[in-house]
Amino acid sequence: METNETWILGIRVSDRVHAITEVQNLLTKFGCSIRTRVGLHDVVNDSCSPGGVILLQLVGETAERQKLESELQQINGVTVKRMVI
Repeated sequence: METNETWILGIRVSDRVHAITEVQNLLTKFGCSIRTRVGLHDVVNDSCSPGGVILLQLVGETAERQKLESELQQINGVTVKRMVI
């Protein structure tokens, strides 16, 4: 069921080198459920940090939102937190 709630997922990727391909594949798979995506990471000495944070604003069916969240949580090195407004 579609809801008027706004879901924000905070995704912490602690090992970008090994986890980001799986994360990116899921974000592509669930692309129609993502209204806004913001990626944050540190750049030190012209190189990317090994970790980062992705913020997603989700839309659409609750079941699809939950499925994306669940599949992200299955990836090693990824932590997911949800905020519902």
